[in-house]
This record gives sequence, C-alpha cells and structure tokens, in this order.
Amino acid sequence: MTQSAVSRQIAALEEFLGVALFRRTHHGVGLTERGAEYAAQVALRLQALEQDTLDAMSAQGSGGTIHLAAVPTFATRWLIPRLPGLAALHPEITVHIETRTRPFMFADTPFDAALYAASSDQIGNWAGTRSVRLLAEDMVPVCSPSLLGPHLALSAESLAQLPLLQQSTRPNAWRQWFDAVGIAAPLALSGPRYELFSMTAAAAAQGLGLALVPRLLIEAELLRGELIVACDRQVQNERAYYLVTPERADKRPAMANFVSWLMAASTI
Repeated sequence: MTQSAVSRQIAALEEFLGVALFRRTHHGVGLTERGAEYAAQVALRLQALEQDTLDAMSAQGSGGTIHLAAVPTFATRWLIPRLPGLAALHPEITVHIETRTRPFMFADTPFDAALYAASSDQIGNWAGTRSVRLLAEDMVPVCSPSLLGPHLALSAESLAQLPLLQQSTRPNAWRQWFDAVGIAAPLALSGPRYELFSMTAAAAAQGLGLALVPRLLIEAELLRGELIVACDRQVQNERAYYLVTPERADKRPAMANFVSWLMAASTI
C-alpha cells in the first residue's frame, strides 16, 4: 500500500473508534497513549490470525499441523535430526517448533505440546498439564582431546583444577556434580558462562575448558572425536526430558501419531 493509502486507513480507523491513535507533528507521527494501549491489545490477535493463516497454507488443508514448544538444544540436537523418520511414516504431519525454556499456560499459547527438561517435582508443578517421561538426562564432563593431552581420562580430583565452563541456566551444575562424587571444588562456580548447552559444548570443543552436558545432546561430537568424556564417574541426575501436553484431550490423528512416534524414537 502507498503511504497515502495507509494514512486513509488510519484516519478511517480513528473515526470508527472515536479516539486519536496518533499524534501528528512536523517531525512525523507517534502513538498516543490510547493508541499504544490499543496496539498492545490487538497485536497478539493479529499475530494469531497470521499464524493460523500460515498453518492453513503450510498444511494444505490436511489438518496435520502440530505446534511444539521445546528447549532449544534438545530441539536442535536430538529432535530435529530424527524428524525425517517422522516424515517417512507420516508425511501429512507438519511440525512447527518454537523454543521455550520455562513453563507456560497452554491456554494462552498456540502450542499443542512441549518438550521440557525438569525434575519430577518441577514437572509435577506445571499446572493444567500431564506429562510423560521420555529420556534421562545423564550429565557427563567432556572436553577437547587437546585439553587432556596424553591422558585418556582424568580423576574427579583433577577435573576440579581445570577451567570449568558454566551453564547460565544451570548455575549449580558443577557444584552438584562435585558434591555427588565427594570432591571439594572451590572453583565449581567459576568460569565463563553460556546460555545454551550447544554453546557450552562448542566452547569445550575449542579447548576452552570442561563442559558438563547431557550425553544425548553431544552424540555427534563424541562420534567425531571433537569431544571426549573426561572422567568416567557416573552421577545419577534427577532431571529428565518430558513430553508435556494440556490436560484437555487432543483427539486429532496427527497428534496421536506424533506422540506414538516420539515415544518409539525415545527408546532407540
């Protein structure tokens, strides 16, 4: 649309509403206080309308669209590499993925399900949902082979002396790991912090220090030899990855087929 056409549309909207939405000056235009309030109120509805329109176009009317929220590294490292298997079994299903790192109200979002990492207590406190445990989160200390030098592995005591890469979303992870193996580690909370496991793993692969990450998220790096397990001490982790759905039943075949595929994929 041309600028004049937009101006006419705005003028018509203001006349219909009976309020001024914009302040017009020699320097340009800006929202009035009421205009800003109105914009905030309608923005989510317009975004939802746009999303619904895109969904209808992407699914070609098949009704096989699933909106999935997922923690980011799990989505990129575990889920997406396995989606070709879903496509081979159910080509009619379209999966849209957005990242979410905290619980949310399903009623306020377009999501049909979420893939979330939490302890059983945390997942049980997510109101209005039901959950299924998919995978354990086995945390392992890893680093670049160059950091170990001639050693194949190190003792837990030796790890406490090396640079530790921190996960900003798990600030106590290293301290909990050293406590579990019974080692004093005064520097357990020290070291550069990264937001995502993928960042921490990449930093470790570059030789910047030791990373404490779920094994299932670094399968590719371990196979390529970019990362190696620095210490074979096993520590039981209370966290796991869950499929979370709203309490209301979703009876669509697409959802049932997706859940069935996901459960099978998590056992392989």
